[in-house]
Amino acid sequence: MGEYPRFDFDGVDYVTSDTHFGHARISELAGRPFATVDEMNAELLRRWNEVVGRDDTVLHLGDVALGPIETSISLTSQLHGHKFLVPGNHDRVSPATQSSRAIERFAPLYEAAGWKILPEVVEGTRRGFQICASHYPYSGDSHETDRHVNHRPRWDYGIPLLHGHTHDRSHGPHGHEFHVGVDAHDFAPISLTVIDAWIQALPSIGPQL
Repeated sequence: MGEYPRFDFDGVDYVTSDTHFGHARISELAGRPFATVDEMNAELLRRWNEVVGRDDTVLHLGDVALGPIETSISLTSQLHGHKFLVPGNHDRVSPATQSSRAIERFAPLYEAAGWKILPEVVEGTRRGFQICASHYPYSGDSHETDRHVNHRPRWDYGIPLLHGHTHDRSHGPHGHEFHVGVDAHDFAPISLTVIDAWIQALPSIGPQL
């Protein structure tokens, strides 16, 4: 530990990623069961606000909104909770895909919608256990080859990693990684109590001394 900026995972109630608000083609690309982007937006909002309280804290691991960004990111102001964003490659505040000038331009839109923007990789402890979070897994992609390799966390040293990016619908946990994207979790944020149980069950994982 100590390679990435610190983040207080103990203060997080829910985690999610890859909502893709406003992305007209994501249902086609990721096999989502929505007929229109408006239907998807409404359902994502409903499911989020059904589980997240106004005083809860949510860690979003990237690709929050696409499409006309002024409209789609403004839509996320309706989401309950205190919202932290680890940027993904499709976010307009992503160092992996955006220039520093673009990030300076778009960051105020995210902040106005209630997002606090974090670095691309953060680390810390959760109930005494080491943990890391990034939009990207250690390896793996929704494409045939891994993209943005210089913006991913370094290779798996056994530290549990929360991530999105892959749009995998078949699982959350896999090895020392846990895919938190909405495509794998009924299109809603998941409670950190689920993450707690997963971490504690991992082999060779013990509380940080």
